[in-house]
Amino acid sequence: FCLFSMAANVLEEDSMEQDIESPVTIHQPKLPKQAREDLPKNISKECAKRKIQRYVRKDGKCNVHHGNVRETYRYLTDIFTTLVDLKWRFNLLIFVMVYTVTWLFFGMIWWLIAYMRGDMDHIGDSTWTPCVSNLNGFVSAFLFSIETETTIGYGYRVITDKCPEGIILLLVQSVLGSIVNAFMVGCMFVKISQPKKRAETLVFSTNAVISMRDGKLCLMFRVGDLRNSHIVEASIRAKLIKSKQTKEGEFIPLNQTDINVGYYTGDDRLFLVSPLIISHEINQQSPFWEISKAQLPKEELEIVVILEGMVEATGMTCQARSSYITSEILWGYRFTPVLTLEDGFYEVDYNSFHETYETNTPVYSAKELAEMASRAELPLTWSVSSKLDQHAELETEEEEKNQEDQNERNGDVANLENESKV
Repeated sequence: FCLFSMAANVLEEDSMEQDIESPVTIHQPKLPKQAREDLPKNISKECAKRKIQRYVRKDGKCNVHHGNVRETYRYLTDIFTTLVDLKWRFNLLIFVMVYTVTWLFFGMIWWLIAYMRGDMDHIGDSTWTPCVSNLNGFVSAFLFSIETETTIGYGYRVITDKCPEGIILLLVQSVLGSIVNAFMVGCMFVKISQPKKRAETLVFSTNAVISMRDGKLCLMFRVGDLRNSHIVEASIRAKLIKSKQTKEGEFIPLNQTDINVGYYTGDDRLFLVSPLIISHEINQQSPFWEISKAQLPKEELEIVVILEGMVEATGMTCQARSSYITSEILWGYRFTPVLTLEDGFYEVDYNSFHETYETNTPVYSAKELAEMASRAELPLTWSVSSKLDQHAELETEEEEKNQEDQNERNGDVANLENESKV
């Protein structure tokens, strides 16, 4: 929009210089969606301030809509998964419609058989053997269809042995009814037992934090399980979602980069009994290696965290997701402890699960801290700057001492020269 406004202003100024009274129709250039979203950031400050669009929402749902899907027949090839993925209201509607249609369809066939055999003309005739006893209309045929497919069998309407076409229809309806029951009941059972609701009790901290841990700058967030039943084989992963441009000029939107949360050390395999703080060490392989506190708010990135495991009760795989944008990453904070030792057990206070407190943390990036530590030959701690100042003072004192020693030597040499002259 800013680019269009600038172009319009330039065209208006040119047209006014050429002919003020001549009407000029300005057609704003039509840019593709990609170009409209990726306008140069140096146009104006208002254009540079863009709202970060989430790739994954805080509740774990992916904020992606599939449009212009032409090969819709692929959904029908896997009709079972399609029905399971539908919302409950559509699933229940299809469930009721399938049974109603099959009952009406076979009820219509039972009525046609009775009508074509002439059973309707001999209602109440004791000498006539109908195909289905006590079937006197479409409503009774519909009820008999329901009794046959659901295997209820009230005993009032029964099929006789004088109707071979009815026996064949009975076999067909029984087989097809079993298939429909297995398909629809199986679909409902799978939908009810889906582990999506189990993921609702897996919680992530509202914010992620960056602070020092064991002398290293780390990115941390907290995960917890609200249920007493555990997640078996739980594992954690993290992805950095950020657009990038390659050296060849190719633009890659929403590029995904792995964030190491303990893959090589096994720390990504969790025993999730109490809330755990997941830590990512910001080293040379980290995408946050060159990001400082001042630069962090300017970055347009998103961290997606994925917690996976098997539900102990059902054995089904469960996945919970969340995300953090730059405004939700707190620099110089730590999480408040939530685990306390009581009389014979540990207690978790989930009221403090999302709480953080401020701590002393350098504002420099991990790369700058490493360079400062290497120059000062000191261990990388949060007090690097103070120790560097101390080291500089020591160097100054050593230089002054060396200067004094040099002056004393020069004085001794001068005395020797005077004695030799004498």
